[in-house]
Amino acid sequence: MNILFVADPLASFKTYKDTTFAMMRDAQKRGYSLSACLPQGIRWLQGDGVTAQVQDIRLTGRANDWFEVTSERRAALKSFDAVLMRKDPPFDSEYFYATHLLGQAEREGARVFNSPAALRDHPEKLAILEFPQFTAPTLVTRSEADIRNFHSEHGEIILKPLDGMGGMGIFKVGRDGLNLGAIIETLNQGGDQTVMVQKYLPQISEGDKRVLVIGGEPVPFALARIPQGGEVRGNLAAGGKGVAMPLTEREHEIAQTLGPILVQRGLLLVGLDVIGGHLTEINVTSPTCFQEITDQQGCDVAALFIDALEAALH
Repeated sequence: MNILFVADPLASFKTYKDTTFAMMRDAQKRGYSLSACLPQGIRWLQGDGVTAQVQDIRLTGRANDWFEVTSERRAALKSFDAVLMRKDPPFDSEYFYATHLLGQAEREGARVFNSPAALRDHPEKLAILEFPQFTAPTLVTRSEADIRNFHSEHGEIILKPLDGMGGMGIFKVGRDGLNLGAIIETLNQGGDQTVMVQKYLPQISEGDKRVLVIGGEPVPFALARIPQGGEVRGNLAAGGKGVAMPLTEREHEIAQTLGPILVQRGLLLVGLDVIGGHLTEINVTSPTCFQEITDQQGCDVAALFIDALEAALH
């Protein structure tokens, strides 16, 4: 099997925790060929179809110079057995355009995971609106008055932009409403930007759980991202501590309900964020936490993923 990874620059990978690296390592163990490209290396040319400037690589097993490039070439995406879209957020205009190019590659015969159309149809914060039975009280609005009314009703709230990642731009407001006006101004931009507001869940102290769903089935362990110091954010990028633990009954219920629905839409890998038994986000662009779960619990998540990829291709 030949696999193309559409990803950030390989030199930027932190291989001790990078999920895409874990996928590559397991694929190479199985004898598969690895290639990588940047989203900006993808193009469509009339008469030529969708191609990418790719690097064929081999993993060395060394910590620092962890890969070597065996060749560089322009290749049709349909020539690969699988194309894995692993570009990290943000989901900006260029990411959006990349999904359209990948969608055209699909029409030409490429097999792309996660599905480009599904990536567009499941914005990571708004995707939870389809499953209100699992969410905490939530508001999505441009209206300052709506936000103030929601705060009056729920007391402690969390506000966040729809295009944030890694905990960026997340604010907590207490019952006293201190700085609520300034936070609304910052996020809402005078009504130009849509904001998500959620009731604050004190169970965040026990961790913002990342529940992985692969091929429609939950991985048996979640990674609890636990806030440190004075933070309210558990995101690892914001300094949270990752602790792998078995799924709770509620987390299993959420994953078992959403998994079959999402995999049918072309989402081979999904990361559900759950706080206190409440679904807060559905991550589809580049879900992570493989290595943390594997290192702490011995569950080989990358192997589960490549198993699911093989099944999806046959």
